Amino acid sequence: MTRLFLYVHAGGRCEFDGCNDYLLEHHVTKTDGNFAEMAHIFAFSGGGPRAKERKGSDIHALSNLMLLCPKCHKEIDENPAKWTGSVLRRFKRAHEDRVFMLTGTSPDRDTTAVVLRGRVAGKLVTISTEEMQAAVAPRYVSAREACQIDLSQLPDSNDPEYWHQGSKVIRLKMQRCYEYQADAHPLRHVSVFALAPIPLLMVLGACLSDKVPTDLYQRHRDSESWRWKQTGAVVNFATTRLRMGTDAARVALLVAVSGFIAEQDLPTSIDDTYTVYQIAPSTAAPGTGVLQVADSLRAFGSEYRQAIRGIVAAHPGANALDVFPAVPAPVAVAMGRDLLPKRDPVLVVYDFNKSLGGFARTLEINQP
Repeated sequence: MTRLFLYVHAGGRCEFDGCNDYLLEHHVTKTDGNFAEMAHIFAFSGGGPRAKERKGSDIHALSNLMLLCPKCHKEIDENPAKWTGSVLRRFKRAHEDRVFMLTGTSPDRDTTAVVLRGRVAGKLVTISTEEMQAAVAPRYVSAREACQIDLSQLPDSNDPEYWHQGSKVIRLKMQRCYEYQADAHPLRHVSVFALAPIPLLMVLGACLSDKVPTDLYQRHRDSESWRWKQTGAVVNFATTRLRMGTDAARVALLVAVSGFIAEQDLPTSIDDTYTVYQIAPSTAAPGTGVLQVADSLRAFGSEYRQAIRGIVAAHPGANALDVFPAVPAPVAVAMGRDLLPKRDPVLVVYDFNKSLGGFARTLEINQP
């Protein structure tokens, strides 16, 4: 009975902090099996690991047992000075508390994670299941059901083919994700964790279904967490017209959320014929720390949708809108997701590339 309780309390996973390997399935072949080991926190033999720390006589009690994979069992027994009884008990308690919380989650609280990883400034950030779970709680994210999109193997963004290939991979992966979920079980909710160049984040947003409730998350630099802050000021946004152009059909939109965009930084193709608008925070200065709470993202979405429709009304001949974004990842995703395919204009998206001397044209989004 003790064995049964241990497996249930551990959720069939390794209880060593940071491991969490599933132990009832082979990690390569995925065949069912029992690959777990029951480990004593305090050894039953006098000369065993942590035996001198032992208090009490019931050495085989549930409180003195951990479910571990063979590698972690070997690690704690070969390094008892490092992995003391108090440390292991803390690992056990945290792991079993997490399993209890997750298994108590209502079925209608599950969410499917969409994870997009691409190199930003040459760096690739990993996103763990634990980080995602901490962000979506009290929802529950299943690592097995996640839609993973990895762009790390694409050529450098200075290569024009980069944008085409990246867009193609995202569209194909998202199509397969929605098709798989429709076949497997109804898709009730989606959580998006994405770090990639802005134009590709906008492509991802355009691929998200507006028929499925979706939450977007941001990796916060100060806490290195994906969880939205629970307190903080809500930042509002406003749209202003910076200049009137001579051709009503030519319009550019600057989206300055995480940084300022000066008109002189625009490419020479955005000349005096263009009318230029800007969306920027109205209650804070643009910066990387603007988006702290989820309500700020919702405030941006509301202003962005109004701005797009206002521009369409003021410039009925403008079939395309040149867009220059300096935005956090979830804002870029929202910019793609909030477009109406049959109503809103095509977005000609530019990306700031220092090695190319400024903004360069990349992709067209919302094509008919």
